[in-house]
Amino acid sequence: MYKYRQFGDKFVLSIDNHQPIAATIAEFCKEKNILGGAVYGIGAVNEVTLRFLDPATLKYVDKTFNEQMEIANLTGNISQKNGQVYLHLHVTLGRRDYTCVGGHLLEAKINGACELVVEHFDGPAPGRYQDSETGLNLYEL
Repeated sequence: MYKYRQFGDKFVLSIDNHQPIAATIAEFCKEKNILGGAVYGIGAVNEVTLRFLDPATLKYVDKTFNEQMEIANLTGNISQKNGQVYLHLHVTLGRRDYTCVGGHLLEAKINGACELVVEHFDGPAPGRYQDSETGLNLYEL
């Protein structure tokens, strides 16, 4: 599913080809008991579902893309909600014609490679709460 190497409070993570990115990061964080941290990286995918919150309706709109794309940037944070790993990931994806799509990453399937850095924060992990005004799961600090 993945390979990793630890450097202090950081992990260099290489997710195996054809694996789901978000689910694999969540599994890694669960295995390493990382409930607070940051994640960033690059790679390539051929199937991705992005999510957009419509502020007018406070409802999420999902869109799936089935094409080969480069992960120009994947960045996010790791926290906890109800005692479980909670990932908030955003991604920018480069297309064959050099245009980009991006947004909140719901899930993506690797087609090539995915190389990430997962940073573990010391201390109590931040939680999440549902904010009724924005519809977002915000940090509970």
